[in-house]
Amino acid sequence: MPGTRKPNVLLIISDDHGYGDRSATGLCPDVSTPALDRLAADGVDYSDAYVTAPICSPSRSSLIVGVHQKRWGGHWFNDSAMAPETFQTLPERLVEDGYRTGYFGKVHYGHEEPGDRACPEQHGFQEVYYGLAAGQMGRLNYLRHSAQAVADYGPEASWRMAVQPMFEGAGGAVQESELEGFLTEELGRRTREFIAGDGQPEAQPFFAMLAFNAVHNFCWQLPDDELAARGLPALADWSETAGSYLDWYEEAINPNLANGRAYYLAQLELMDRQIGLILDQLDEAGIAEDTLVFYLTDNGGSTCNYGDNAPLRGTKYTLYEGGIRVPFLARWPGGGFSGGRTESGTVSSLDIAPTVLRAAGVPGSGVLDGVDLAEPLPPGREFHWDCGWTWAVRCGDWKLTWTDPDSEAAKMVRLIEHADPGSGYRLHNLAEDLGEQHDVQASRPDIVEDLQRRRRDWVASLEWPDQQVERRD
Repeated sequence: MPGTRKPNVLLIISDDHGYGDRSATGLCPDVSTPALDRLAADGVDYSDAYVTAPICSPSRSSLIVGVHQKRWGGHWFNDSAMAPETFQTLPERLVEDGYRTGYFGKVHYGHEEPGDRACPEQHGFQEVYYGLAAGQMGRLNYLRHSAQAVADYGPEASWRMAVQPMFEGAGGAVQESELEGFLTEELGRRTREFIAGDGQPEAQPFFAMLAFNAVHNFCWQLPDDELAARGLPALADWSETAGSYLDWYEEAINPNLANGRAYYLAQLELMDRQIGLILDQLDEAGIAEDTLVFYLTDNGGSTCNYGDNAPLRGTKYTLYEGGIRVPFLARWPGGGFSGGRTESGTVSSLDIAPTVLRAAGVPGSGVLDGVDLAEPLPPGREFHWDCGWTWAVRCGDWKLTWTDPDSEAAKMVRLIEHADPGSGYRLHNLAEDLGEQHDVQASRPDIVEDLQRRRRDWVASLEWPDQQVERRD
């Protein structure tokens, strides 16, 4: 570890942020993300970075432990869960090493209930403020979280529109916490308060995880002053008197929602503003040099929510690059993550845990599926994704994907996301065909056979066998 002081760690994760939606990339000229651009300019921008799933729950569950979720049987919404206690989480390891830990934002590892291990205070976070998204259709409302909101919306609309109270606490004890205000600002404020601590941030290193709900749908849930400043009309959420939820939903997504892209960009800019305030705080406190900052999103951008994954094909819910390749930034001036360089080597969200643990000097123990990003990246790395009904393997430039087009999940993706997840086998050379337009399996059966073998070997190496998926090879 460079120097003698253990670094602070700030891990920021957003929700459904499109790969092309950062102004520094120049891919989408309508985007403004000065804070993320600042992180990239001062740190490292990983242009070939992946998460372990094209949906939030399994992706988030692997991130918090640094282990692929398939090791405990996680694939899709139906079986995703927080890792069992046999897998130590990143905050649990850091607490043992003297860190103070805080979690602020969305929780969605599976089908968690209050008090489950999935709740942050149950897996290593000492100070918490969060909303359980599992019982709220995987989202949190941007503006309302209170008993009054639940009463106003009614029993069905209150969980569809995700207005249940938040939870907060310290030292393992939590209680419901009501909020009538903009959640993105509240998450930023509470994170800054945690970082400030007792006013002596140099006294004890911290690990703060900030899990924004932004930019998940429904992005029209903006403060009145922001709507007015942007000239955007106010829109109502779904109510139990508005007819079928699915019929209403169809009118609330791309391409049917007027100003849909503008609402999305507003939420992205307001999240970026909070990140900027935290970066300012680190500078003003004189601890930016000693703070390792990560930013990424949980899965590819949702095109039904007007996210843009340019130049990639596909969207959230699919194993095309647009569903699993994400914005990924790291900054630690005192530890070599600096200089504004772009790293083209392939990396994964699984690399965050080993990087943080090595930076903190925490002795290695248990299984970790990633690598330390402070070291040179291994060439030709191998990556695997497995949603049960669809899977993919990448080695070097080659990527093989398989999809069951008749599965219930595939039907759901086509119906709800308006996306085609593909059908059968597809082989792409990403160095030559990043947009995955040309399936070359017919001309390269040797590569298909090699990647199929690598997948079989990977499945066989896991501690949680999945014979149903194995037979699909």
